[in-house]
Amino acid sequence: MSTYIAPIRDMQFVLNEVAGLEEICALPGNEECSVDLVESILDEAAKFATGVLDPINKVGDRTGHVCKDGVVTTAPGFKEAYQLFVETGWNAMPFSPEFGGQGLPALVSMAVNEMWKGANMAFGLCPMLTGGAIEAIAHHASDELKQKYLPKMVEGTWTGTMNLTEPNAGSDLAAISSKAKAVGDGTYLVSGTKIFITWGEHDVAENIIHLVLARLPDAPPGLKGISLFLVPKFLVNDDGSLGKRNDLICASIEHKLGIHGSPTAVMSYGENEGAVGYLIGEENKGIGYMFTMMNHARVNVGLEGVGIAERAYQHALWYARERVQGKIIGDTSSDKKTILHHPDVRRMLMDIKSRTEAMRTLAYYAAANIDKAHAGDAAAQARVDLLTPVVKGWSTEQGVELSSTALQVFGGVGFVEETGAAQYYRDSRITTIYEGTTAIQANDLVGRKLAREKVPGAAMKALLAEMNATVNDLVAADDRLKSIAVNLKNGINSLSTAAEWILATYEANPQTVHAGSVPFLKLTGIVVGGWLMAKSAAIAVKHLADGSSDDFYKAKLATATYFAAHQLPFAAAYAAEITGGSDSVFGLAETLF
Repeated sequence: MSTYIAPIRDMQFVLNEVAGLEEICALPGNEECSVDLVESILDEAAKFATGVLDPINKVGDRTGHVCKDGVVTTAPGFKEAYQLFVETGWNAMPFSPEFGGQGLPALVSMAVNEMWKGANMAFGLCPMLTGGAIEAIAHHASDELKQKYLPKMVEGTWTGTMNLTEPNAGSDLAAISSKAKAVGDGTYLVSGTKIFITWGEHDVAENIIHLVLARLPDAPPGLKGISLFLVPKFLVNDDGSLGKRNDLICASIEHKLGIHGSPTAVMSYGENEGAVGYLIGEENKGIGYMFTMMNHARVNVGLEGVGIAERAYQHALWYARERVQGKIIGDTSSDKKTILHHPDVRRMLMDIKSRTEAMRTLAYYAAANIDKAHAGDAAAQARVDLLTPVVKGWSTEQGVELSSTALQVFGGVGFVEETGAAQYYRDSRITTIYEGTTAIQANDLVGRKLAREKVPGAAMKALLAEMNATVNDLVAADDRLKSIAVNLKNGINSLSTAAEWILATYEANPQTVHAGSVPFLKLTGIVVGGWLMAKSAAIAVKHLADGSSDDFYKAKLATATYFAAHQLPFAAAYAAEITGGSDSVFGLAETLF
C-alpha cells in the first residue's frame, strides 16, 4: 500500500485555527469564500488527488516520457489526468475572475496544491509553472497580451513555463546570452538555448506559453540589460485560434535522478528565422518581472517539501504497522509485534510527523499573509518577504531529510525500487536546487531581508516580538505548555542573538556572514516552525480543557511537544555555528582542498 491520502483533518486545523481562514474569507475580494465552501473544496481535491493523480505517480516515475524529433509524449495517464484536471476547474481556482478564474484566496490554494504535490509531484509541477507564468503576465504585461493569453492559461488549455537557465548561465542570470531583436511591428525575434525547462514540451495541452529572458542588441551588461518575452509554441491569431508553429523546438529531454514524470526540456529558440516573441513590460526590466513568477514558484516549491514528506510518512507508517521483525526492547511477552513498537522506529515516525506538521503550518501561515498583503496590509507583506526564502529553503531541506528518514523505516527493502520509498527520496532531491538553491534563499534572507532591509532587521524584530509574546501566553495558559514555552524561549533567544550578530557584522564583513547564511535559514525555520507548533499546542490544550474528546488535539499536543523537545534545541547549535564558526569556513587554504 502506498496510496496517498490527503491529511484533511490537519489541513483544516491549520487553515481554520492557526492561519485564520475565516478572517481571510472576510477580506475584500474574498466574499465568495467561506469555511464551508473550503471544506467542500478540500474534500473534492482529496478525491482527485487519491483517485486520479496518485495512481499515475509510480507510472510516471517508472515510464517517464519519450522525446522524438522534438515531440514529447508524456507517461501513460498523464494527458488524460491533465484534461480532467482542467475540465473540473482545478487550474482556474486561484486566479482572477477577470480572466476566468475562481478568485479563491492563496491560503485555500496552498492546501489544495499540497495535495497535488503529495499525490504526484511530477504532475503538480505543470500547473505550478503555469500559475507562475500567469502571475507574471497579469502583473506586468500589456492589456492586449493579458486578454489574448490569460483566459486560456487560467483555464489550463494552455500551459506556461519560465526560461531562465542557459548552459553558461545557471544561478548567475547576469551571464544570460539569449538574444532578442525588434522586428518593427511590435514583435521580436528571440534566439538562444535554455536548459532545465520544466514541462517545456509535452502533449497534455494544445499550446505552451514560454516566458523567456533575453537581451536586446543595445542592452546594458549584467542584470540591468535583461528583458522578458512571451514566446508561444504556436502563434495565436487575433481571434484566439492557433496559428503556425513558432521557431522553437525541444532539442532534448534531461535524464534525471527523480521527477521522471515531469519532462525537463532543453529548449532551442530561433534556429531558423527566429522565434516570434512579445515584450512583457518595459525593455531591460525582465529580471524584476521574472521574480514575480519566481517568488510564486518558491513558496510552491517549499510546499513540495511538505507534500513529499507527508507522502513518505504515510508509506513508512503503513509499513511500520504491517512489518513484524525482531524482538521489542523491554517487551517480556512472547507476542510478535510490528516494528512500530521499536523505540527508534517510533522516534523516526514522530520526527517526520511533527516536522511535516511544522512545515505545513509555516506554509499556510505564509499564504494567509500573502492574502493580507494583497488586501493592502504592509506588515503582512513584510512578513511574506521575510518568510518566502524560509518556506522554500527550510521546507525543501527538511523534505529531503524526512524522505530519507522514511526510507530508513523500511530498512533494506526501502533501497529497492519496487517498494516505492526510494522515489520520494529521489523526487525530493531537486527541491533544494531549482527555483534558487538553498544558499540563494539563505543569501536573500540574511542580505535583502535582514541586513539590507530598508530599516535593517525591522521585519525580523517584529517577528521576534510576536513570538516572545506567545511564550508569555503559553506560560500563563496551562502546565502542559510550560516545557514547550521553555524550549521556544531558548530558540527565540538563539535566533535573536544570531540576527543581531548578522546586523552588526554584515557591513564590515559580508562574506563571513554569508558563510553562515544557510545555518541561519535553518535556524529561522526551526524557531518559526516551533512557534507555530506552540500556538497549535495552545489551541489543542484549550479544546481539551473545554471538554473535547477529539484525539486529534491530543495528537497535536504530542507532536508539538516532540518538536519543541527534539528540534528547537538545534537552534542554539545553529546560533553558535553562525556567530562563532563562520571564520573557520575560510580556514583552509585553497591549495589544501
